[in-house]
This record gives sequence, structure tokens and C-alpha cells, in this order.
Amino acid sequence: MSLPDLETAANDPAARAEINQWLEAQSAEARVDWSTWTLPGNQALASSFGAQSAVSLHLLTQRVPEIPVLLMDTGHLFPETYRFIDELRTRLKLNLRVYRAEHSAAWQESRYGKEWELGIDGLNRYNHRNKVEPMQRALRELEIRTWYAGLRRSQSESRKLVPILEHRDGRWKFHPLANWSDRDVWHYLTRNDLPYHPLWTQGYLSIGDQHSTVAWSEGLREQDTRFFGLKRECGLHGLEESP
Repeated sequence: MSLPDLETAANDPAARAEINQWLEAQSAEARVDWSTWTLPGNQALASSFGAQSAVSLHLLTQRVPEIPVLLMDTGHLFPETYRFIDELRTRLKLNLRVYRAEHSAAWQESRYGKEWELGIDGLNRYNHRNKVEPMQRALRELEIRTWYAGLRRSQSESRKLVPILEHRDGRWKFHPLANWSDRDVWHYLTRNDLPYHPLWTQGYLSIGDQHSTVAWSEGLREQDTRFFGLKRECGLHGLEESP
């Protein structure tokens, strides 16, 4: 099958839709093989080292061992998350690049207070300072033109329309697991002897900062376990959120 060229696809939604239609029919492994050969410039994988992140980390690094893995460290991650990062960094030989806000977590709290307790506006300011700005800086400094993320449509309402391939802010963004289910994730982890995040067994389905993440309980959606149920996205992926 002859696909539209990338220069055309960057500016033509119909051309991107044609490529995405083809990608939907491919396995995640085939998608990554195509993207690493086809998409331009320096490439990187963004990871929060969340519940199921070992999948995308393994999938990419098996094909591109030296790909930079970008972590935005807020200083408020769970101790289990930091240990999980250390475990996967060693096991998968990750080329980990850690980015942080200009000021430490303690310094920020002394200036701004606990912004995550100040409703959506406070959460947005906190997330922009600790996640969005450091990510934008990482992409600039490493001159990344293609970046990968492990977003899946089944994770939340705000992600249900995530394409496999998108072009935004002058860069390509690729979601090789976009149409995967939880069962697909489980099969991949089991087949490759990979771990879930250690908090998964304690009922944590989506794992971010300690101060704004709770374990799942009856009546909650997965997206309600983050940010007090006020929002799902931190702003890194530019997704529209459902009210």
C-alpha cells in the first residue's frame, strides 16, 4: 500500500487519516517498526512510569535501545514509583533523561502553597510548572521531532479519540498502543515477564503524584482516581477534557 508522504500528511488531515487507517490494522510492533524507520529526526519516549508503562518502555527499547526516555519528576512521586523507575532503568537499560521544574518541590510549596488543593486552576498551574514546561524544555534541548507516548483510548473519556499518529506543534507524536485494551496490556506483560507498577496490586489504576492520586474503589471510574476527579489530563498531551 502506498501511503501519503509525511510532508503532505503534516498539513493535510485527510492524509494523516489515511495513514492512521493503515496503522490501525497493524500490530503495535509493526507500528513501531514503521515509525522508527519513517518518522523524522531525533525521537524520544515520554513515560510517567505508571501502572502499565513497562509495555511501551519494552516495546520501544527492544527496537531502539538508545532512545531517550523522558521523565518529568515533580518531586511528589510515590516511593514505589521511584523504586520502579530504578528497577526498569536497570532491567531495560534505559537511556533515562530526567527533567524537573526550575525550583524544587519544597521551594515551590513555600512560594505558592499546595496548589493542587486549589481546584482546577491550581492544578493547572502546578501541572504546567512541573510537567508541561519541563517537557517542552526537554523536547527543545534534545531537538526531538518525533515523540512516543503510551496513551490508550480505553483509559478515559479524554483519550477515547486518540489517534495513533498525530502532528502537533511542528512535531510528530505517536501512540502505538492507542487501541489496546487492559487485556492486551496484561498479555504483553505476561508474555515478556514484565511487571506492573507495584501499587497496581493495591488498587491504584492510574498513578501520578502522591498528593493527587487515590486507589480505585467501587463507584469510581479510572479517571476519577487522579486529580480528585476534577480532571484527568495534566496538559502534556494537549487533550480536550470532558466536563
